[in-house]
Amino acid sequence: MKRIEIAELFDRYGPMVYRRALALLGQHELAEEAVQEVFLRALKSGESFEGRSRVSTWLYSITTNFCLNLLRNQSRRKELWKEHGPKGLQATHEAPEELVLMRTLLTEADPDQAQAAVYVYIDGMSQNEAAELLGVSRRTVGNLLERFNTWARKRIDKPTAKTDT
Repeated sequence: MKRIEIAELFDRYGPMVYRRALALLGQHELAEEAVQEVFLRALKSGESFEGRSRVSTWLYSITTNFCLNLLRNQSRRKELWKEHGPKGLQATHEAPEELVLMRTLLTEADPDQAQAAVYVYIDGMSQNEAAELLGVSRRTVGNLLERFNTWARKRIDKPTAKTDT
């Protein structure tokens, strides 16, 4: 599909895509980002659209798949952080002291380990996706995460030094 056709599709079906994304994601900001991503995907895969279904059905399917994958990735990211991240550290807005600790850990950690941790635990990427961005193997990403987790656990569990008075 040409850019002009995508622009026409956006004008015509953008509101439908937004409503679907909002219904699935529950947040306006995420729904707006989803709309952009759906139309980017439609632009990239437009030539594969064979016309066996209506365009609205095709866009609805892309939207549903994208949003469900996004929700799965968010859920998986939380699971990965709980399972592999330093224990007792949950980065939430409700716990700003833990968010500060997480940021501190990321700034003090080995840069490659911190980058892998951000990609997988915070951005929700798979280890394969992180490996591609880092220019390393998936196994290397796993090793970086393992070293980061070991280092971060020691750093968190390290008792604060008390001075004798």
